Amino acid sequence: MRIAIVSRYARKGDGQGRANREISLAALRSGHSVDLYADQVDQDILDAGATWIPVQPKTRSNDLAYGLQSIATANRELKRKHASYDVIHGYGWTLDGAHHINTAQFVHTAWLRHSMHPSRMTSGPYALYQRLYTTLNAWGERKAFRDARRVIGASSTIRYELTTLCGIPDSKVGVVLNGVDPTEFFPGQEDRSLLGLPDGVFLALFAGDIRTGRKNLDGVLRALVSVPDVHLAVAGRVAGSPWPALAEELGLAKRVHFLDFRTDLAHLMRASDCFVFPSRYEACALVLVEALASGLPVITAKTTGGAEAVGPDAGVVIDDTESVAELAAALRQVSERLDLLPARRDAARRCALPLTWENIGAAYLKHYADVAG
Repeated sequence: MRIAIVSRYARKGDGQGRANREISLAALRSGHSVDLYADQVDQDILDAGATWIPVQPKTRSNDLAYGLQSIATANRELKRKHASYDVIHGYGWTLDGAHHINTAQFVHTAWLRHSMHPSRMTSGPYALYQRLYTTLNAWGERKAFRDARRVIGASSTIRYELTTLCGIPDSKVGVVLNGVDPTEFFPGQEDRSLLGLPDGVFLALFAGDIRTGRKNLDGVLRALVSVPDVHLAVAGRVAGSPWPALAEELGLAKRVHFLDFRTDLAHLMRASDCFVFPSRYEACALVLVEALASGLPVITAKTTGGAEAVGPDAGVVIDDTESVAELAAALRQVSERLDLLPARRDAARRCALPLTWENIGAAYLKHYADVAG
């Protein structure tokens, strides 16, 4: 098959970009040709035989302008070879017109309705811009989903949003979770002192954007108050975050360790005892699968896309992400039964092993073959 993938990135270090990278490599290993219409592409994909068609807008300081220029450029470049492809694969609103596969890693229609949307949490020009940005992307996404023969959601949360909020027929929607490299994220031990972490304590890890309340770090901090034997490491950019002040206010300064933005997440996971991520809204959390692969029991919430990967013995999925009591109970359940920790670690790893990038790539190749006839 001749395959075209249209997205911003095909690279490590980016959730959607990582999926593109691994799908491309799987297709190339199977003897297919891959053209990448993207802004940035990892060199090893090109070394493996992919062709890169640069889609690089001049405007980068504004996400809305960047996105609109990307779509216009991709449409122009794709038009020249559109008929020669067996499969054209877009990501949300990255192209206009008929195509075969569209992957939804995020659904702007759902985000616009959520209570945590910036237009509801703030006011002024920033709130207006965020509403305009999300509204326009929601419209473009819905059109792209209708234009695709098949839409793949990266979680069951996204599938629900596609069918109930975007009006996409259930028969047209599939689910393929994000994957993990089990040789990068694996169980083991790390020297906590070298990572700036405390020794001799039960250590939970939180990782994500901590500049807003969407990931629910504030709920985790409030739960920690009633779980005095647990320390928390927080990997996320501290500048502009209100949560260090909240930790101080709650008397948690000695137990909560703000690490700022980190690129050594796999090492941090191997140094931790569990992973906590009860996001208030998350379309698909790649980090959950990475934590499971690292052998970490996971505490998350039903509102976190990808939570279906957490088996009953591999952690706790709470019903109400706003319930501090539920979060505290989950932390106690995992931290107080140290005798069960080895079994929970093994169960977590088993949950992740079916979700290797090789298997995710194979699932996409099957969808490609189906839509290409």
